[in-house]
Amino acid sequence: MPTSSSPATLAGVVPIIPIPFHADESIDEASLRRTIDWVAAHGLGGMGLPAYGSEFYKLSEAERDRVVEVAVEVCAGRIPVVAQANHGSARGAVELARRYAEMGADIIAFAIPRQFASTNEDLMRYCGAVADAVDRPILIQDFNPGGPTIGAPFIQTLHRHHGNFRYAKLEEPLIVDKLISIRDAVGDDVGILEGWGGYYMMEAIPEGIAGIMPGVPFSDLLDVIFKARRGGDDERAYDLFGAVLPMISFTLQDMEVFHQVEKRIAVRRGLFDAAHVRAITWTPSDRVCEHIEFLIDQLIRVLRSAGLEP
Repeated sequence: MPTSSSPATLAGVVPIIPIPFHADESIDEASLRRTIDWVAAHGLGGMGLPAYGSEFYKLSEAERDRVVEVAVEVCAGRIPVVAQANHGSARGAVELARRYAEMGADIIAFAIPRQFASTNEDLMRYCGAVADAVDRPILIQDFNPGGPTIGAPFIQTLHRHHGNFRYAKLEEPLIVDKLISIRDAVGDDVGILEGWGGYYMMEAIPEGIAGIMPGVPFSDLLDVIFKARRGGDDERAYDLFGAVLPMISFTLQDMEVFHQVEKRIAVRRGLFDAAHVRAITWTPSDRVCEHIEFLIDQLIRVLRSAGLEP
């Protein structure tokens, strides 16, 4: 059983890097580098890719390797790079995890395959195989709209047998009771990160989550909210979170909606040159685009009110 040789830890806002594309849907590496540098320069808690928020499921294996390589190079050790080795088979996930570790990723992540039914024992073997393949911390993402996600017994058992299992990313409603049971079982040995765009962060922060994993374009604002709530400035956290909640709620209607909106915000903030999303995607109508622009206008106003440069 390997133990982590990396000192990397995750805390606070750890955004998922979106992948920018040119009009021909090739990767816009200049915009990618600019975005990675922006996240690192803001001193956020880390960055992750290629994940669902990176359209990983539309990238070739070579492209996934390349974006990890670029992230490690541009970040240059300023904040941890979390490389996500998603694959439907344990063998495939292991191969990706090993490559990303060799490239210099600080933490290896993967999403549990939930396309088909499996037992807890099946999931344990899958997760254990990836953990055993690398010598650094692993983060397990579990998003399971059709049923329960991994809970305290699973997390406790997996961590006992694989000490480099250090983080779990969960994204589900009414998460507080589960967070309490996990902390009772493992303490701070396995940090919990809340996904789903930070939607549940206000109730999860007082229960000791390690951080959140939202998108990039207003991660600086979410960092202000996270720190305010964790530091006891509840009114500031509440007011800012309430102001940004319409944007979060709109983008969470569908993964492709999330991409379409996030990339438009990235263009408005000077991170991306264009807002292209790889096909197949959802194409918003003119009326929907008007509403998206309205939401972005309000977001820019909130950024200014929080003292951030839009």
